[in-house]
Amino acid sequence: MELIFITIVFLGFAILGISIKIWGKKNGEFSGTCASQNPMLNKNNEPCGFCGKPPEEFKDCVS
Repeated sequence: MELIFITIVFLGFAILGISIKIWGKKNGEFSGTCASQNPMLNKNNEPCGFCGKPPEEFKDCVS
């Protein structure tokens, strides 16, 4: 029972931390969320499915 309580407390702190981070960000968005920026995931040099930028413009991607 003690382990369950400790687990719930730690999960609560994690959710609280993420909530504070989202609240503190402009428009509640995380920066650099384009998974296509990772060359291991984008081996075909396809544009980002989220923002539509090609791989050459990933350094400017903030969405």
